[in-house]
Amino acid sequence: MILIGQYDSPFVRRVGIALTLYHLPFEHRPWSSFGDADKIRAYNPLTRVPTLVLDDGEVLVDSHAMLDHLDSLVSADQAMFPREEPARRRALKVASLATGLAEKGVSLFYERRLHEQVSEAWAGRCQSQLEGALGALEADRAERDGPWWFGERIGHADIVVATALRFVAEVHAGVVSMAGYPALAAHAARCEALQVFKAVSQPFVPPT
Repeated sequence: MILIGQYDSPFVRRVGIALTLYHLPFEHRPWSSFGDADKIRAYNPLTRVPTLVLDDGEVLVDSHAMLDHLDSLVSADQAMFPREEPARRRALKVASLATGLAEKGVSLFYERRLHEQVSEAWAGRCQSQLEGALGALEADRAERDGPWWFGERIGHADIVVATALRFVAEVHAGVVSMAGYPALAAHAARCEALQVFKAVSQPFVPPT
């Protein structure tokens, strides 16, 4: 498999971490959706990352679809999204909140980076959505005592929360303070201390 995209993207990073934890061989091509758009377009007409090229040549263009496929390659006891309800639904809810958090972080960054005249209404809405997602995730994590969100084993929900938090903290350091979210801060620290998180990592590089 070929994973396209830089690891400063929380979406690319979550897939890279999953591939590594599953011990699935892959080639990483750290292409930028800005600087390497023509290269990416050859695989993905949306010209975005992550893009995952499967061994048979099929291309997946959404990080959740990628994880769903990876889960199909391993046994049920290895899969990092539960296969039974209601556990699956609960994990997907946390993961969806985290991906939404990351998406709003991206939207806010582009609003302030690419527009000479920033829409304060839009920026304020994005910030409010960031804070809403953080608050919901903090409340959920604070109710759980285990080392991971849903038990004794790391899952996709744990990974995407941590990658989203890392992205938001780096890109919006002056906007979002993790001081008000101690459970999430502890969760992120636990994840980032793992060797796989250190290996599948890259400081944020603003597009040029």
